[in-house]
Amino acid sequence: MKNLVFALTLVVPLVACNTAGPHFRGLPATTITVDGSTFDVRVRGELAEAIRTNSEYAPRFGPIRERAGRAMAMVSGCEAEEVRGDQSKATGILKCGKGPRRRSRPTPVDIDCVPLRGTEVKQMGGNSILIECEPSL
Repeated sequence: MKNLVFALTLVVPLVACNTAGPHFRGLPATTITVDGSTFDVRVRGELAEAIRTNSEYAPRFGPIRERAGRAMAMVSGCEAEEVRGDQSKATGILKCGKGPRRRSRPTPVDIDCVPLRGTEVKQMGGNSILIECEPSL
């Protein structure tokens, strides 16, 4: 019995890692990656929530705030006027301007990608390599 309780105390905290806040419960999440940070984004009215789902070493909220705001804007179609929170969960106040908020997929952008030398890893069924991408000018 002690082993079961011990196992549950280790597993239960991991279950709620990307659970939506009370205002966003029941809404589907859109997963989006911005500059290496992956977020589950939910939008309700003039608010958006971005939960970071990837691991990063010692993230500071400054860069994460900016990325979360961009992810919210891409999902909602509105500008994230203000973003508050911490490195794992951010809430944004959206500024949609006049008229109805446009809800669409992120606008396609031409990007240039190059493989990073020395990052190839052999895996079952093939190889994996890191690439670095940036928007084309």
